[in-house]
Amino acid sequence: MARVLFALSCLCCWASSLQAQTLLVLGDSLSAGYQMQAEQSWPALLNQKWQQQGGEHKLINASISGETTQGGLARLPTLLEEHKPDWVLIELGANDGLRGFAPAITRANLTKMVALAKASQTRAVLTQIHLPRNYGARYLQQFEQIFPDLAKANELPLMPFFLDDIALRPELMMNDGLHPTAEAQPQIRDRVASFIEPLLTQ
Repeated sequence: MARVLFALSCLCCWASSLQAQTLLVLGDSLSAGYQMQAEQSWPALLNQKWQQQGGEHKLINASISGETTQGGLARLPTLLEEHKPDWVLIELGANDGLRGFAPAITRANLTKMVALAKASQTRAVLTQIHLPRNYGARYLQQFEQIFPDLAKANELPLMPFFLDDIALRPELMMNDGLHPTAEAQPQIRDRVASFIEPLLTQ
């Protein structure tokens, strides 16, 4: 009987290990915990949640404030080699847009990142990025269309921009109107979790 129980225990551990997923978050200040303690950021909160649930999944936050798609592209090969994630969530592009980069540059960089992920057998998720409305209708349309276009062309999940509603609530945004406060991070965590967690079980 003891041997049977031991075998069942080993089987359960083996099945659990098969399901365990590592998520790499490659983002900018929206994911890096801008002007707050790192443990207050939504990626840290999400990883904490997963660990409290038994550590089935693991989140590695490689986000850097001010990061552009060019910077993310330059760092991604090393991150993929070092961490060997099952998934990479690409939350980049906002700084490209805020600096007025040509949409073609952002599109090309994101396309290369997706290709790098596929080459390393890492599944990619894109995050829709929205810019402030004062950037002009033509530029906004060209820039914001990058993300659904790439997701469709590469058959990738496209996560909605997680600040869409939060950005309309001044009490959840910093004085610059661009960055969410520490108080907003649990809401962002929950929004990301509701989108990402079903993917990790596929």
